Amino acid sequence: MPTISLRGVSMPESPIRKLVPLANSAKANGIKVYHLNIGQPDLPTPEVALEAMRKIDRKVLEYGPSEGLRSFREKLVSYYRRFNIMVDVDDVIITSGGSEAVNFSFMACLNPGDEIIIPEPAYANYMAFAISCGAVIKTVPSSIDEGFAMPSFDRFEALITPRTKAVMICNPNNPTGYLYTQNEMNQLRDLVRKYDLFLFSDEVYREFCYTGAPYISAFHLEGIEQNIVLVDSVSKRYSECGIRVGALISKNKQVRENVMKWCQARLSPPLIGQIIAEASIDTDQDYMLSVYNEYLQRRNYLVDGLNRISGCYSPIPMGAFYTVAKLPVDDSDKFCAWCLRDFSYEGGTIMMAPASGFYTTPGYGRNEVRLAYVLNKEDLGRALEILRHALEVYPGRTDN
Repeated sequence: MPTISLRGVSMPESPIRKLVPLANSAKANGIKVYHLNIGQPDLPTPEVALEAMRKIDRKVLEYGPSEGLRSFREKLVSYYRRFNIMVDVDDVIITSGGSEAVNFSFMACLNPGDEIIIPEPAYANYMAFAISCGAVIKTVPSSIDEGFAMPSFDRFEALITPRTKAVMICNPNNPTGYLYTQNEMNQLRDLVRKYDLFLFSDEVYREFCYTGAPYISAFHLEGIEQNIVLVDSVSKRYSECGIRVGALISKNKQVRENVMKWCQARLSPPLIGQIIAEASIDTDQDYMLSVYNEYLQRRNYLVDGLNRISGCYSPIPMGAFYTVAKLPVDDSDKFCAWCLRDFSYEGGTIMMAPASGFYTTPGYGRNEVRLAYVLNKEDLGRALEILRHALEVYPGRTDN
């Protein structure tokens, strides 16, 4: 029998989705599963987007341009200007979700063996896409005890070799919810400029910043405009994960020309999704404010509830809709699986993402989980109650 590729063997499982079979089995046994594992918003998609979908009246659902519909890209340019991100329509390339934007960025900018530095914990797909293009991930661990602040830049600099090609950040961060400060972003700019690195910046959660400090985009950093590749998506801000529409934005013409080769190879991004996403940009601010306030309330409710459970600790995330919490367990992978396979409380259980899958450093995240506050407060309250009871009886509890 032929063997699969070493690349396939090296690809990590998704910490967000790998426990789905256990969740499905629990549901088949009549147990209600509260999903805290995945960033799938439960809030309604904007009506302007749904109305645009209903009004689609075409005789042919044709291929679109490989770079995306021009009308959509023009509208995105106006959207970015609201955040003082000044780009031109030719700087914007539409992708099949933010994940494809990351993948194409890596494929276009990194050679096999090139190194990319990423603060961890980090979104697991960054590691997967680096493996796909043969790049080498070098991680700088951040600490839950420091609220997952960006690690010291001396630690970044210590990792730089002749093969170092890029740094990648997610701001606001997935999985931690950390929001990088102006000082941290300025130091990052200086590092990128000093070593002439690419800066890949995933900014899909920019609408969800829960602090009075201004949101700092990579495009706000002066002097490294040609080094920046920005990743974006409509999935989270408009509750449109299923239409698979994202964007890659760069002022570097050579990067865009290389990215376009992969865009042409996959033909075109989703036509229907682009039509819906273009309409979504006209979403009224009342909707955006209501969504923002809802996530803020959920954050406060979940984090307060976690920190009231004996042995648990969660810092207060300042962005996105995730938090990483420390639990009094021997192994979060085992605990998360146990909750689905062996435990229920009053007919319900919880599904969480083991944080080990967001680290590449062995042993890190062993007693941490990522929780997404994408459920309403009633369901979050129920999930917290289930977690508390699960920890009381879990055989591998560590602080008994």
